[in-house]
Amino acid sequence: MLKEFREFALKGNMVDLAIGIIIGAAFSGLVNSIVNDIFLPIVGRITGGIDFSNKFIQLAGEPQATLDAARKAGATIAYGNFITLLINFLIVAWILFMVVKGMNQLKRQQAEAPKPTETPEDILLLREIRDAIKK
Repeated sequence: MLKEFREFALKGNMVDLAIGIIIGAAFSGLVNSIVNDIFLPIVGRITGGIDFSNKFIQLAGEPQATLDAARKAGATIAYGNFITLLINFLIVAWILFMVVKGMNQLKRQQAEAPKPTETPEDILLLREIRDAIKK
């Protein structure tokens, strides 16, 4: 049973998956930084600095000034948080799309690169004959 587990755990697919997860975790930090430090300030500038995360519709209780107070007062639809997460998702999806598109373009360029052609056998034989005659 231990031998079977070792074979399973050390299969190429499992190692590739583990490497993918580790790289994905490191990549998520990079993507989060791009979203939070570069794109969200631009979105904030475009929207006039609106903080969507605190937007809500209170369905029960007295009107409240903050989302936390509104949630404590009763039923509340926190649509601003949804908008913020939707914007984050769209930005992350766009960045990942651009990364995958760039990688695919590099793969295509490598595939299109001219491969050195081998010299046909008859040409090689004629060269050997020529070299032998010269001697």
